[in-house]
Amino acid sequence: MGTLVPDRGECYVILQVHQYPCIGRFAFAKLQISRLPAYSHFLQLGKDRRTAIFLDIGCCFGNDVRKAIADGYPRDNVVASDLRSDFWNLGHELFRSTPETFPVPFIQGDVFDSSFLARTPTVYAPSLNPIPDLRSLTSLTPLIGHIFAIHASAFFHLFNEEKQYELAQRMASLLSPEPGSMIFGSHVGQTHKGFRTARRATSGEYIFCHSDESWKELWDGQIFKEGKVRVDAQLVRVDRPDSSQTGDAYLLVWSVIRV
Repeated sequence: MGTLVPDRGECYVILQVHQYPCIGRFAFAKLQISRLPAYSHFLQLGKDRRTAIFLDIGCCFGNDVRKAIADGYPRDNVVASDLRSDFWNLGHELFRSTPETFPVPFIQGDVFDSSFLARTPTVYAPSLNPIPDLRSLTSLTPLIGHIFAIHASAFFHLFNEEKQYELAQRMASLLSPEPGSMIFGSHVGQTHKGFRTARRATSGEYIFCHSDESWKELWDGQIFKEGKVRVDAQLVRVDRPDSSQTGDAYLLVWSVIRV
């Protein structure tokens, strides 16, 4: 997979794209996807389902995609997407790869743009549309109802409550109706639903956070019909530089699995 440690010059270029605090903390070097409780279920999906398409949304450098493939997820079933291609291209530099040696399709676009991902209801019946060729995709719309696994980490907390709800709806529309299909990830959370007392370092805005209970309620009964998914959500306390001033910091670690 190549080195996971960028030199100083690479770090400067990376932060010039966007100064996400998690990048400054080298969070991408920790291969977060493999630390998630649902990871073993995810890998089993790749083994059991011949056409189990996996989407890493907000993929950044592609580090989690690379880890999943290294652990056995079929590369031909993997697609990555982000708002900008800069991070994905820098990922090739970080991991010493090229589009030829690591030919995972990358689709650039805004998940909130309906020309990129049409806003449709959650799918409960098999799609009548054929599974698209992943290498020919220019948007996510052809994947509606076809994806077996979506990974979304350090993503939801970038948006306010209304946008988090819309993002969840859009993710749900992509998911295959097959039992076992899943959406999973982690992001900033807290013990009660609402805004954190700390502002974002980059924008000065307050971060809206779900609690473990409000996150379960969101997916089971609002995004999906009640009882149609199994939701696991856990708050994990983490050490952060601002925790002494703002109180305990938590990651919301979660999975949503069709039943």
